[in-house]
Parts: sequence; structure tokens; C-alpha cells
Amino acid sequence: MKNLIGGRKIDASRGENVEVINPATGEVIDTVPNSTIEDISMAVTIAKEAQKDWKKVPMYKRGEILYKFVDLVEENKEELATLLCNETGKPIKEARAEISNIKLFVHGYVEKAKHEYGNVIPAGTEPGQEKTIQYTVQEPLGVVACIIPFNFPSDLFGQKVPSALIMGNSVIVKPSTCNPLTLHRYCELLDEAGIPAGVINCVSGRGSVTGTALAENKDVSLISVTGSTEVGKEVMEKASKNLAHVMLELGGNDAFIVDKDADIDLATNEIIWGRLYNTGQVCCASKRFLIHKDIKDEFINRAIGKISKLKVGYPEREDTDIGCLISEDAAKKVEEQVRETVKAGARIAIGGRRKGAFFEPTIIDYVTKDMDVMKDMEIFGPVIPVCTFENIDEAIEIANNSNYGLCGAIFTRDMKNALKVANSLEVGGAVINGASFYRSAEMPFGGWKYSGIGNEGISTTLKEMSRTKTIVLKNILD
Repeated sequence: MKNLIGGRKIDASRGENVEVINPATGEVIDTVPNSTIEDISMAVTIAKEAQKDWKKVPMYKRGEILYKFVDLVEENKEELATLLCNETGKPIKEARAEISNIKLFVHGYVEKAKHEYGNVIPAGTEPGQEKTIQYTVQEPLGVVACIIPFNFPSDLFGQKVPSALIMGNSVIVKPSTCNPLTLHRYCELLDEAGIPAGVINCVSGRGSVTGTALAENKDVSLISVTGSTEVGKEVMEKASKNLAHVMLELGGNDAFIVDKDADIDLATNEIIWGRLYNTGQVCCASKRFLIHKDIKDEFINRAIGKISKLKVGYPEREDTDIGCLISEDAAKKVEEQVRETVKAGARIAIGGRRKGAFFEPTIIDYVTKDMDVMKDMEIFGPVIPVCTFENIDEAIEIANNSNYGLCGAIFTRDMKNALKVANSLEVGGAVINGASFYRSAEMPFGGWKYSGIGNEGISTTLKEMSRTKTIVLKNILD
């Protein structure tokens, strides 16, 4: 595939490409341009100019184009799901579900934008303002750069791109070089749906070059990043020199707390969704399992029974429950993190083996609160480290002893205790009797501490994608 810049499909200026590999088979699927700083500069210049006319297009017409895009996605759903499955390694049934979410995001943002009414400050609210009325409107920011990671490219495209476009911004999409193909197709479909040339652009390339170039470009008004904390810090530092807006949804090491009165069947069922979905490559997946000491053995035994029934296999097969990681290097990193944890004194209860990019669902027992995995070692794979606690205050202390603060979870039948934990966790989202992997399209999703800045979701993103202007009708009243 080629870059989409100014409505044209073009190669990188130096002619270099990056191979896109199917992580399950090791086969080359396609190539994408390995873009340069010059390519990014050209895309930003074109996007800046195109945005001037796009912002004048009435909102309902912008919405109609986005709805046409949804129709095209629906028409090509199986092709897109297969592409996403092959380049990402996630099971085909998970890929289909992710592609289906585009309709939800687009319709949600378009309808929300139509009802994003301004505020009126009535006359006479303070001395001297008796004859003056003030009201607010939302104006587009300009050029929005969307840096999208490998784990949920379709979902995060759905959160970032339609919201930016409906508010009158132009967009530059920068996908992961691991699996950029689905997002390139999305941008082509937006172009086909009628988005004017230059309003939607897709530029591939190494993040160290293209991401940096976007962050440093003075004509980029907002950089929306989902990725690692390290990447977020770098982007924020570079963007600050131009006072550009940033939205950062970064790493997490969410605590999954199970008190002694909890429904253990419920908690172990939630592991399947909350830790093993997408082979554990989820920012807000539960990653630290804090289990009351009195029920730890029962919890692990039931979890082993359920995990043993899952089928690890090639992602394109309909009966596969667990696919592979995004690359063999990613699986090797998980393998090394498990090895480090075992070396520190923990023991593997099930799993622990790697084959290529595949890594078995794994439970690690005898983890202690002083180990790195219970603090800031984020394992981005299907690994369940189990640490015990004696009382709920100790569980809260362990949960908060991390630089991350994305989400957290508490399982208990005592609702007073549940709310105590939910209110005490230093996180952006707390789930009661469910895994921390919970992200509805509507909710304001974002983290505390090193887990990010800003909130993304239909209820909040439109304000992030625009700026507030106050219109003053001075002395308009008699």
C-alpha cells in the first residue's frame, strides 16, 4: 500500500518501504512506505490548507460523508476483518467485532456533535454586565495528528478520526508499522466516501521519524496518541515547544482485586475477557492479580480449569480463542519478563512456553508485592501474576504502589467495601465485579499518573478536538 496525502496514493520520498509481516506465519503480507520528515512536512502543509475549506462545510454534510464511510466499511467488512486478523494476529472473531465497532463510533460522534450546544452567559450576572450577552461556540483546532498503536487499530481509529473530522479538523493518521494496512484501507474508504483531498491523510513509517516529525511540526494543532508511557512523554516534550494540544492514553498495570467474599466463578470468568482478550495486548487489561490469601488456591485452580479449555491457534481459524502476539520480538519480551519474575521467586502454575510469536496463557503463583511485576513491569501478553493480601487496605496499598493509574477492578459481594476500593484506587476508571478491561464508546476513558492526559470517548472527545470561543454582544440590550 501507499501513503495517502492530498488525495494521492504516493510512495515515500526516498522510495523506502517497510514489510508488513503476518506474525502467525512469518509471511510478508504487503509493504508500506517508510516515510521521511519531508513526507510528514508535505502532509501537514497540505492538511493545513485543506482544513480551511473543510471547516466551512456544514456539520450535517460532514456527517453524511462519515455515514457513507460507514456504509463502505460495512460493504467490505469481511475483507477488512481478514486483513486485520492477518496483520495483527488476533483471532478472526475478535477482528470482526472490532471492525463492526466503526459504525458505533461514527454514528455516536456525529450525533453527539449535532447536540454539542454552546453555553449562554445571561446579561446581569455581574455588575456592569447588565446590557451584555455572552455565548460560546466550538471551533476546530486545525490539523490533528492521530498516532495509533497496533493492539486495537480499528477501535482507536474510530475514537480519534471521526471525532476530529466532524468538528472540522483535517487529520493525519500515523499507524503502527507492525499492522498499518487496515488503517490505510480506512483512509482510502474515507477518500472514496467524499472526504475532500488533503482532509484525510495516512502516512506510514518508523515512529522515531514520523511520530517525532508530527510532534515537532508547528502546524499540528493536536497530537492524539495511544501508546507507551515512554512515547507519550517524548511526544509531550516535543509538542510543548509549539504549545500544541496533546491527548495521551498510555500504559497501564491494572490491579484485579478479589476479596474473600467474592464470586470466584465470576472473577475467573472475567479473566478470559479481562486478561486474555487480544492475547493480553490491552492497555487497560487487568495485569496484577491481588487475591485474598484464604481463596488464592481455589481461585488459581478454577482459573486453570477454564484457561485449559481455550484453544490457542492460528488467528484465521474460526475456533481459535487465543491468537499470537504482534511479533516474535513481543513474545520474546513477555518470555523474558516471566523468566525475571520466576527468578525473583515466583512459580509457573500453567503455561509459560513460547513458540514463535505465540505465548501460552500463563498463571504465575507465589508472586510477592515487592516484585517488579506488582509495581511497574507491564507485561503486554497473556500472563496472570497472582499475589495474595490479608485485608482490603493492604490490597489498596499494593494496587496504588505503581506509577501507572489507568484502571482497576474489585470483586466482592460487599458494596460498601466495593465503593471504598473504587474510591481509593488512583486510577481513571474503577470497575466493580468486572475486569478493568472495560471501555464503552461513550465513557470518558483516560488514566492518572503515568497512564495519560485527557479523556477519550463520545461524551468528552469532541471538546478535546475543538477549542472554545466566546462571542460577546456588548451593550446589546436596552
